[in-house]
Amino acid sequence: MTETVKIEIYADNLGVTQAIATQLAQFVTTGTIILLEGNLGSGKTTFMQAFGSALGISTTITSPTFTLIDEYTEGRLPLYHIDLYRLEPSQIPSLHLEEYWRGEDFPLGVVAIEWASKLVKIPPNHLKINLSVPMSSKNKEETKNLDLNLEDDLEVLSEARLIHLIAQGETYIDILTALCAEDETKTLVKSNAKHYF
Repeated sequence: MTETVKIEIYADNLGVTQAIATQLAQFVTTGTIILLEGNLGSGKTTFMQAFGSALGISTTITSPTFTLIDEYTEGRLPLYHIDLYRLEPSQIPSLHLEEYWRGEDFPLGVVAIEWASKLVKIPPNHLKINLSVPMSSKNKEETKNLDLNLEDDLEVLSEARLIHLIAQGETYIDILTALCAEDETKTLVKSNAKHYF
């Protein structure tokens, strides 16, 4: 059985969420697989923008909802940003996503998959990041008045995020451990995180 480590962080503003993404980018290596989960507006694209910037990618990262896969090769590591939102699980095997983490047809880099719960077969070792917006009664009232088709519209409702980081496999546990030990992150983790070992 593969070992799993879970950390929960309450990020009370967007800067904390971006700081976590920025720090995480310092510890990923070639072959890293990140599975991103969260409802529309939970901040998956914002997280990836900070993550990509920290990797040295100057191109603005956008949600690849319509393109399905965006490849960024200019940073410290290649970043393959995949969005499965518009696909049915039965359509996903035809994308041959495993080629991105095999390193045979594409240079090994970081594979980040949004809406990863749609994957028919989840890689056994990975880092899962689940972002959610803590809903206050004010947020719920504002949500009723919005067209919920655009993630960016929802992200302005609340800057606070609940971030679950789940490392499965030794390599990913090492990444999460390094992230938690980092001085800039340690303060956030110490005051906001719950560890489940």
